[in-house]
Amino acid sequence: MSGTDAAEETPDERQRRLEQQALLTRTALGVFRLNGHFIAVSERIAKAGGLTAASWQVLGAVARVPQPVSAIARAMGLTRQSVQRTADLLVDQGLAEYRPNPAHRRAKLLSATADGRASLGRLGPGHAALAAHLAETLGPTAFAETARALERLAEAMSEADAQTDV
Repeated sequence: MSGTDAAEETPDERQRRLEQQALLTRTALGVFRLNGHFIAVSERIAKAGGLTAASWQVLGAVARVPQPVSAIARAMGLTRQSVQRTADLLVDQGLAEYRPNPAHRRAKLLSATADGRASLGRLGPGHAALAAHLAETLGPTAFAETARALERLAEAMSEADAQTDV
């Protein structure tokens, strides 16, 4: 509470704090619900390529440019260990491969194979159908605004995560 005791709050400050907390709760619950829907729909779309939502996420990250597992994890807000498990499964399935990393001897680069890129290509129709549904349901302007708002929220949460007092 910015170093102020609750007893020292004015009624307006208390009201503002409670409203902010209510907005945070609504936002968190909305994001959790949205995440559940995204995972469920992504699992259905990913099946077309013989993938899971998690493998689609990781394979998609390296479809064009090989990356170390740690970079994929950071970019997606996941643990390195969970991305490592998924990457190892993709390699075992022949959908990705590890390549030497000229910048770091031990941190190999994960790269999609031709089979991996083909699997991702089979997701196109489902991905396009979902994008069309959201654009039609929300409208193109609101769809773009939603994407921008989520990007800003992700950045603000990243900053909060980096702070020790939040």
